[in-house]
Amino acid sequence: MKLHDDVHNYYEKVMLDRIVERNLQDKYDDDIMADFCCTVLNQLPARYIRYDVDMAFYLPQHERIQMEQRVDIAIDVAMTQVAKRGSTVSE
Repeated sequence: MKLHDDVHNYYEKVMLDRIVERNLQDKYDDDIMADFCCTVLNQLPARYIRYDVDMAFYLPQHERIQMEQRVDIAIDVAMTQVAKRGSTVSE
């Protein structure tokens, strides 16, 4: 077993989906995005899984909505922190 291949934090997927929805990957360069993602994930609880399909099938609707809301809040906080640092936006 390779832990990094078999197990991952489900919040990573939720975060990446929300980043794409907001087109944030186009707003910041790769360096800023890496720090940004760490900032977002460090605000969230870990939810380790093996298969995304299990979460899609077994996760209650209200819990999925709550996870998305937590990610949205964490993204907003991270955006504020990036702005405070005076980070450059990729053009």
